[in-house]
Amino acid sequence: MTVGNEPIVGADLLRTEWRLAFDAAEAALRASGHDLPESARRAEAARLKSERESTAALLRVLAHDQHSSDQFLHRLMQPDEALRLLGLPPGVTSFVFRLDGVLIGSAAVHAAAWTETFDEFIFNRVERTHGMFVPFDPQRDYLAHIHGKPRLEGVRAFLESRGIRLPEGDPDDPPGAETVHGLANRKNQALVRRLDQRGVSALEGSRHYLEIAHDAGVHSAVVSASAHTYMILARAGIADYVDDVVDAKAIEEEHLREEPAPDWLLAACERLGVEPEHVAVFETDTAGVAAGHAGGFKVVVGVDRMGRPDALRAAGADVVIEGLTDLLDHDLASWL
Repeated sequence: MTVGNEPIVGADLLRTEWRLAFDAAEAALRASGHDLPESARRAEAARLKSERESTAALLRVLAHDQHSSDQFLHRLMQPDEALRLLGLPPGVTSFVFRLDGVLIGSAAVHAAAWTETFDEFIFNRVERTHGMFVPFDPQRDYLAHIHGKPRLEGVRAFLESRGIRLPEGDPDDPPGAETVHGLANRKNQALVRRLDQRGVSALEGSRHYLEIAHDAGVHSAVVSASAHTYMILARAGIADYVDDVVDAKAIEEEHLREEPAPDWLLAACERLGVEPEHVAVFETDTAGVAAGHAGGFKVVVGVDRMGRPDALRAAGADVVIEGLTDLLDHDLASWL
């Protein structure tokens, strides 16, 4: 951005440069060891903290003047300040997030891929057998038979709902082959094509919350029945803020029970090396909330995307929010 021939430095760039400068100064102070008296070290640390706060205030004014966002001002904060901003009760050191509905709005993409897969299968079966089979309903059938299940389990559940039996087949069956694995591979093909064509993005506020958690030193894991969890996180630009995942591969290989059993969430804790009593769980549906409650987690946060806060509370949610940024700068302990 320029005025006349003079460039105007944006607030976002200044935030980044100032943060690098403050981080370097604090690193130098920590490395000073016995070269500085303890009283001098404490005084210098206090001065740096005060300068961070005053610089953040000035950048907020600049962001307002430039009609820019001030959502990245946490990057000038020290980790303890960022931790307080997250609104966590004492004792929480890690997060476990449900992928879809908490971080990513990918359910519609999955539902469209399932619709394409099953519509083609049902059409071909009707033509060949002259039978009557109800097509896949992307709303009712997705929620009833697919949502939250590994891909093969979703295929089996839908076929059972239509009274159709197919051989299991093999993992390398071609996409669309009339086997359970063939239909699962067809859905996988349809999903990847849609992700390539349309991409996927983080839900509003989710990236911001993850960034603050990362800066605060809070470790995060993601649970999802999708085999493409890593791809989706990468496409949405938030993979760098997630330490580990429990995905379809892990669910199958470790024989993890579906929610409301807490297996997925407990497996995420094992990956993070933390006990459930130090973890906040973020879930979107009653089965996930019940899993968090059953697993003995410190906090179970229900993220209400469907206007059912009472159902989430009844399932065991300690707190119900509409989005992750609802927690920012709140005292979550006072909500419990």
